[in-house]
Amino acid sequence: MSRVVRTGAALGISAALMFAAACGTSSATDAASTSSKASAGSTSAEQVNVAVSVNQWKSLAEQIGGDKVSVSAILSNQNVEAHDFEPQPSDVAKISKAKIVVANGADYDPWATKAAANANVTVVNAADAAGIKEGANPHIWFSAEVRKATAKSYVEQLKKVDAADADYFDAQYKKWEQSESKLEDAITEAKKTTKGLAYAATESVAYYLAEDLGMKDATPTGYAQATTNESEPSPGDISAFQKQLAAGSIDMLVLNEQETNSTTDMISKSAEKAGVPIVRLTESMPEDYTDLTAWVEALVSDFSDAAQK
Repeated sequence: MSRVVRTGAALGISAALMFAAACGTSSATDAASTSSKASAGSTSAEQVNVAVSVNQWKSLAEQIGGDKVSVSAILSNQNVEAHDFEPQPSDVAKISKAKIVVANGADYDPWATKAAANANVTVVNAADAAGIKEGANPHIWFSAEVRKATAKSYVEQLKKVDAADADYFDAQYKKWEQSESKLEDAITEAKKTTKGLAYAATESVAYYLAEDLGMKDATPTGYAQATTNESEPSPGDISAFQKQLAAGSIDMLVLNEQETNSTTDMISKSAEKAGVPIVRLTESMPEDYTDLTAWVEALVSDFSDAAQK
């Protein structure tokens, strides 16, 4: 969902970019002094430095790059939202020194794409790769289509940066595809129980995953619009949500545990009272998982279990 850009964040990014620009001057000098040692397209002797904006994309970058890349996530703290993140100069410096930056896009991490553009760094934008427009739901790592498009774009850029290891990257990409294919099989199996079911969400984090599972979004319109616009749902919106839960027109509730408050507490209690199963998830990948595929597969299992209650 689209987020309001805060003035403080904008000032923080501007200051960080000024710092990165200064770093860029020295980086350019260093690059010039080493240009005679290796070409830009063939650097197999060294790992390719990759920066990812948020940890949701880190494992994909590592799996496809293998031991030929060094990947760092700028934002991996589950208690900080990417929408509100204010990068420090050291964060922007990581981006400016990377060969490739993997960003989410869809206005989820504008600080990352802005820093990468300023440093003239190659960017793999997940949203752009899949044709997701600005203003669309930005939680695109939960989409099978977006994961595949991002992986394809990323491996193509890796082969351009390190042409000497192109065959290696192709082999790693095929391994990733096999892993993703197993996940898609799990989604297909779960869809036998989830297809056509109505769900409602305290925040539309799982929109793409629910869509892949063939489910229908029954979140009350007023409530959904309020959370999308980062405003508080009205008493009427909350009441409408509770009434739908009580009426049995919602088959399951999806609760984003990273965004809980008195309102979501009321909604979840209403779901429990009505016997509506709750799928609990987070926006950032939990520390229990180091693999995006494994995390999504676990959530698929959660949706399937809830559908059978």
